[in-house]
Amino acid sequence: MIECIDTGIAPSTGPVNDCIRAGNHVWLVVIAEDPTTGDIIQGDIEAQARQTLANLDQAVRAAAGTLANIVQVQVFLTDKADAKGMNKVYAEFLQKPYPVRATVVVKELIAEGLRIEITATAVI
Repeated sequence: MIECIDTGIAPSTGPVNDCIRAGNHVWLVVIAEDPTTGDIIQGDIEAQARQTLANLDQAVRAAAGTLANIVQVQVFLTDKADAKGMNKVYAEFLQKPYPVRATVVVKELIAEGLRIEITATAVI
């Protein structure tokens, strides 16, 4: 049985959920959006990564977990040159032992101006 978790982050306009639970597994998707308005945060990759990871923290807490419960992360970037700045901010939020992670460079993301999107799996 799948349970949708209300993260308190502005919902997507598309037919998607940003956080679901099945048993003790939680799947999350976050972007660099203002959690209240849903507006994309403007700025460099560090600003967007910081907001994206803050949203990940908020979402996993809504599911009764913490960032320490994250076991797997997929980071999507629109520019491979952004990896260094993303890694700097990533290390501010996630601690050793780091989750398993893949970082993928894509042509573009769905929202105008969006440079980063993260999917994650947590075990809570």
